[in-house]
Amino acid sequence: MSDVSTRTVSAKFTTREAADLAVEHLVQRLNVERTDIFVKTSGSDNSSGVSISGGDAPTVEEDARADAALGSEIEVSADIVSSHEDAVRAAFDGLGASEVSSA
Repeated sequence: MSDVSTRTVSAKFTTREAADLAVEHLVQRLNVERTDIFVKTSGSDNSSGVSISGGDAPTVEEDARADAALGSEIEVSADIVSSHEDAVRAAFDGLGASEVSSA
């Protein structure tokens, strides 16, 4: 009999860009339902992460945007079948996550 219990795997990312990439990886490569993935700031304030990236980064012609609040990491969590925990943890680790945990 297979184990169909559910686990929640969570990880923190320093940029919103990395968190978005993690979500897309879970959905497209690991077939996790989008409704089972949750994204939030790890602090109490709204945040885009702790590092500038993506559209906020400086370009050749412009300075970095300063209107995106930086201050807390972005936490991505997914409710998954426990047999997929190792694959989700490996995906988070491979995408540069910190503080990967499960419950």
